[in-house]
Formats: sequence, structure tokens, C-alpha cells
Amino acid sequence: MIKAYGYLRVSSQSQIDKNGFDRQEEKILAFAKKSKIEVVKIFKEQVSGVKNSDERDVFQQMIAEILRNGVRTIILERLDRLARQFVVQEQLLIYLVSKGITLLDAATGENVTDAISSDPMKKALIQMQGIFAELEKNLLVKKLRIAREAKRDATGKCEGKKGWNDAPDNRDALVKLIKQYRRKYKGKRRMTYVAVADALNERVLTDDNTFTTITGTKWTGQMIQSFMQRYGK
Repeated sequence: MIKAYGYLRVSSQSQIDKNGFDRQEEKILAFAKKSKIEVVKIFKEQVSGVKNSDERDVFQQMIAEILRNGVRTIILERLDRLARQFVVQEQLLIYLVSKGITLLDAATGENVTDAISSDPMKKALIQMQGIFAELEKNLLVKKLRIAREAKRDATGKCEGKKGWNDAPDNRDALVKLIKQYRRKYKGKRRMTYVAVADALNERVLTDDNTFTTITGTKWTGQMIQSFMQRYGK
């Protein structure tokens, strides 16, 4: 029987609270049972979908174990759990192919790495999946920005720049969340401001408007740092 690891990824604590890990694990185990594959270990990681391989501690731990013990198969719930951004997704897939590791998509049953290395048409389709995942992300961000701009038009506040003091509940919730992200846990590195920005941008995609920026643009590391210098004391 083939042995495999399961890789679960969420970008934020809210997705963990909403059973994101549980759902992914259930789908992976069901696929493995149907395919007669033994899942010997599950790896769970909270990291933004735009991070590449060297910024994913759990992913690197999984690869290190694979290279040591002979397990050569990874199962995902679906391909966007590897990465939502096409460039990052392609980089990770190429990395896995280069290590001789098989990646299986539980949602489609696709042997993703085999398709990339041997079938030009399937490689193109997989690349399109990554492009559409990135497009979906960008469209959601744009949709939220347009909705906020329409609301400002309706309330007559376009002439003035809205500040965080106009939304104290959201401001205080954001300060609390950023402090949680930035907390240094034993044996782990503190999240950078850039990593925090990526995590917040992922939360925006789940329609969690509490953590959007005032202007509707994406968070950046510099914006997070400036925000905390002003409001995080």
C-alpha cells in the first residue's frame, strides 16, 4: 500500500476556528481510503497562500521527513491549499517535482506532479487553475473595495478621508489581532509585518470586513508597522 502525508493549510486563525483543518483532513482521508493509500501523518500549517517554500516552516519539515524516510506522496484537499497565487503555486510544484515527490489533489483525483512533468496539456490546465485562484483573490479584493466606495458615496463621506478613529471597534479588534499574530511563541520566530499583512489580506477574502484597510487597498508590511506605532500602545 502506498504511504502518504496529508498537508493542510489555512491562512488565518479564523479559518481554523471555522473547522478549516477538520474539513481538509476529512476530504484527504476519504480520498486516501478510496484510493487505497495509507496516510501516515498529517501536517497542519497556518501560513499565507502567497508564501513560497522557504517561508513555510511546516512544509519544510514535511519535505525533510519525506527525504529521510522514503514516503514520496503528499495529498491536498485541493490545489489552492498548496498556494492561491499562481507564481507561488508553480514554484512549489516545480520544487516537488525536482525532489521526486508525488502530489495528489483529493478533490479531482489528479496526480498533479505527474501531469506537470509528463503531459503538456495537463500542465497547461494546472497552470490555469493557479491563474484562476489568483484571479479570484484579486476580484474579491476589488469587490470589497468597490462596495466600500459605494457606501461612502451613499453616506456622503467621499469628501473627507476616513480614519481609524471613525471605526474604533474595528481599530481595537485589529490591534488585538496583530498583537496575537506578532506574539513570539517558544521555539518559533515572530511573524514579520509582511507576514501579518498577508494573513490579514487572506482574512479579507473571507468577507471579514472587520480587518480591511480604511481605503480598501491591500495591507502591506509598512502599513501594519505604521498602524501599530500609532494605535498599538
